[in-house]
Amino acid sequence: MGSNWENFLKNLGEWRGSFTQLSPQGEILSSTPSILNLEAFEENQLVQFRLRRYATPDYQEPPLQDYRQDYRTLGRQIIFFDTGAFSKGSFQFAPFSDFGAEFGFVHQDRRLRLVQLFDQQSQLSSLTLIREFRSGSQAQERPPLTLEQLLGTWQGQACTAYADLRSPEVTPTELSLQQQGKEIEQHLHFRGQILVDRAQMEGNRLLFTSQGQLRQILFLPDGTSCNTPLTLLLRQPFFVEVGWLLATGQRQRLIRHYDATGAWVSATWVTETKLS
Repeated sequence: MGSNWENFLKNLGEWRGSFTQLSPQGEILSSTPSILNLEAFEENQLVQFRLRRYATPDYQEPPLQDYRQDYRTLGRQIIFFDTGAFSKGSFQFAPFSDFGAEFGFVHQDRRLRLVQLFDQQSQLSSLTLIREFRSGSQAQERPPLTLEQLLGTWQGQACTAYADLRSPEVTPTELSLQQQGKEIEQHLHFRGQILVDRAQMEGNRLLFTSQGQLRQILFLPDGTSCNTPLTLLLRQPFFVEVGWLLATGQRQRLIRHYDATGAWVSATWVTETKLS
């Protein structure tokens, strides 16, 4: 795994796309076009970030927002992986405080990001889906994710980076999703454990109830999945996750794990391929 800064540089370029606000149920509420510039200077020791958001997709009007920031270092709460994929979020979950996480993927001339926010009552409150395309490229958006695309067995590897800065670990993974009537059964093989869970399909989401915590996987535009608890519970470990079906049979996932004290423990990047 390369250094955090080296992997950050894999996001350089001009990216045109949109910020789409979603309800906790995955309904599209609004969308604004955007241009993001990430440009390196001083032999890659300085990265200038500029984000402009517009009222119309032709980018002709002055931007509604024009935000700039210079980066020479990166905070500990953000982890970049070898493709430029990243996971960023709160260090600590605590009652009566906001909590959030952002996940980003990079593949060829595409970037996809998703922001998950929980309110001060620990309820999932909003989602922001950010679909970006390298300026001048012919990159296309993926179709909305469906259950049928995920059914089957996926094999790959997981790279886990830790908040306490111990060495990252790479482990094999296997995820299986099978449909039995109206029920979906999930088997996850990870670090010598087999975790079994069951869900019901409800509209555009899978609803899991068997682990003592109500959790949903939303199927979203551009091959995106969003996996969160509906409510964060005190004194219980939890994780938040985003997945991207970047091509038929090829998927990546980003996961942030928190322990029973609410402290951030690790960030994991999974690359997996569906068995034929």
